[in-house]
Amino acid sequence: MLRTLHIENVAVIETADVDFGGGLHVLTGETGAGKSIVIDAISAILGERTPREVIRTGAAKAFVSAVFDGVPELAWFAENGVDYDPEALLVQREIFPDGKNSCRVNGRPVTVTLLRRLGLQLINIHGQHDSQRLFDEANHLIYLDAFAHDEALLEAYGAAFSKAQALRREIDRLDMDEAEKARLVETLEYQIGEIERAELRPGEDEELEARRKLLQNAEKLSDALEAAAAALYGDEDSDGAAALLAQAEKALSRVKSVSDDVAALHQKVTELVYAAQDAAEEARDVRDELTYSAEELEQIEQRLDLLHKLKRKYGASVEDVLAFLEQARSQLDEIEFASDRIERLRAQLAKQDAEVQQAGLALREARKRAAVELEKRIQTELSQLDMPKVQFQCQFEEQKPQETGLDLVRFLMSANVGEALRPMAKVASGGELARIMLAMKNVLAEQDAIPTLIFDEVDAGVSGRAAQKVAEKLWAVAQAGKQVLCVTHLPQIAAMADRQYTVEKRVEGGRTYTRVHLLDEDGRVQELRSKVLTSMNISVDSLNPDAFREMTRGGDIQVVRRVIEDTLD
Repeated sequence: MLRTLHIENVAVIETADVDFGGGLHVLTGETGAGKSIVIDAISAILGERTPREVIRTGAAKAFVSAVFDGVPELAWFAENGVDYDPEALLVQREIFPDGKNSCRVNGRPVTVTLLRRLGLQLINIHGQHDSQRLFDEANHLIYLDAFAHDEALLEAYGAAFSKAQALRREIDRLDMDEAEKARLVETLEYQIGEIERAELRPGEDEELEARRKLLQNAEKLSDALEAAAAALYGDEDSDGAAALLAQAEKALSRVKSVSDDVAALHQKVTELVYAAQDAAEEARDVRDELTYSAEELEQIEQRLDLLHKLKRKYGASVEDVLAFLEQARSQLDEIEFASDRIERLRAQLAKQDAEVQQAGLALREARKRAAVELEKRIQTELSQLDMPKVQFQCQFEEQKPQETGLDLVRFLMSANVGEALRPMAKVASGGELARIMLAMKNVLAEQDAIPTLIFDEVDAGVSGRAAQKVAEKLWAVAQAGKQVLCVTHLPQIAAMADRQYTVEKRVEGGRTYTRVHLLDEDGRVQELRSKVLTSMNISVDSLNPDAFREMTRGGDIQVVRRVIEDTLD
């Protein structure tokens, strides 16, 4: 779970350090004080999109770090080469004005994408926009699958469906009208014939280029080789290098026994004599073998011109042109035998469609079983959230096979007894939607291993007795072993917290600063009394502070409920 959060230069927060524990935590404060900035900072270290505009004015960068403990050895660590520390997980992120980000996990640099993959396994954040996602029926099947844990069935169906779609695409590709087929056959036959007539050899173009270069410089090569041979062998006017080296070798041979150094020098000169003689012979051989033919050069130019035309049409090299030839031959054979192949593919498709149907039906049954349980669980949760009369149902509608299965799924509800079940968007109010989403989150949270849940303004549109029910539900989720952090304006929720933080904004020296404080018992009493009495527009002195002090001890839910209900009554 999340233990510490450090924030630097994020919006109006210059610096803040927040320590967390287990249980229910709440963030309270005036509207605009910066409560959601804390949630944005947490989102940053989870790899969520964080615009550069979050950097505090005048700062060189924004920085957020967090320490988690109790994190299991997730596969993510080995997959991304990050050391796993069972004691603590350190996540850091820097955001720069140019839009660049620097992210580290246990000191190892990672990309924002990799950080997000890790973050999804650490914290689940529920914001106000998540409630609106319930209105989008495209998300309903996602919620149901998450509850059903039908990943294996969904994967099996997806694999079968993908194979069927691949067969359909292949059939569509081969199935063409006769006129189109005739045009394509004519084109392929022309291309094949043009390449075959050229009788290409792999590497031929490179060989011809080298030969052309040699022929174009044949006269220069001949003169150079002649001069080299003369310099090595010598001529009637002077001795060549080989002869001079031979003289040096002869002179040294007479005294090589006098000194080891001279003997070594004699050996080197002897080797030079042999090397010079070999080089002279090789220069003469190359000169004698060098032939020049203007006719050969012209033939090479013509051949290279043909190769250039073919490469311009069919590939960058002779090898590419030959590869195109094989592809064209294969395509021509495919077209000529397309009818037979289509029949075979259709037979395969019929079998594959049967597999899709079988996998889809298995997935449907699993979803329907899960839907019954989900409806029951949601109804229980809604009753606990002071919505006992609301009816909730998962409606199935058959469809032709799609990537997601054989069914459309939508959530229907009725807010009042006797009213027909209708889509949520046409029934739920803001406060009801918030509670429905909380119920959904609570049910799904029991199914996953994510240790920390964050609720940002989950109390939107909720007040009175319903707010107390929401508070009790959040408290129950925390008691069940989850770490819960909630941004709230409601005293009912704040009163149930194990820890309460207040976010305060002030102006100093022409700059705005936001601070995050952990409230002690007296601070909580004052904060809660102020919120309750302000909401009821009554005097601060009309409510017994000792009752609030008792309430903030957190441990006896009945005391909390009684004090809040008595206050609001």
